[in-house]
Amino acid sequence: MTTDLYGGRLDRAVRLREAGRAEEARELLLELRAEFPDDAVVAYQTAWVHDVLDREAEAVAHYRAAIAGDLPAVDLRDAMLGLGSTLRALGRDGEAAAVFERALARFPGDRPLRVFRAMLRYNTGDVREAVADLLRLLGETGGDPDIRQYRRAIDHYAADLDRSWLR
Repeated sequence: MTTDLYGGRLDRAVRLREAGRAEEARELLLELRAEFPDDAVVAYQTAWVHDVLDREAEAVAHYRAAIAGDLPAVDLRDAMLGLGSTLRALGRDGEAAAVFERALARFPGDRPLRVFRAMLRYNTGDVREAVADLLRLLGETGGDPDIRQYRRAIDHYAADLDRSWLR
């Protein structure tokens, strides 16, 4: 982060959040948002602190402002994940699905995005796709040698969970 533009206040707000002093961080970030309303990084940090404080409904507008701005790729991915997750938590499943689809189009194969999309799919009753997504992720990331040994079978089951492989 650039402390010159913000006089060190953005760095201080992040440190406050990380130290568990999220309400103090929120106050400082809201001041920065008022001063720098078009700054995507400030919007992203403001959204994040609202999520930390379980103020999801207030986080949404800040996430949207951050995503509309000029964020570095890693922050953009995290902001999209945060927005999708927050919308899911608020029960705004259609909006969350659209965010995750846009995010995965921008960051294909991103594993954390895929996990959060699987949680959304579970919430919306698309249990089959949720389980298939998670099985595919397990096969890709499983470090356990016993899991790796069964990766091919896991991948086959993930492709068609309803098929009986013994017929």
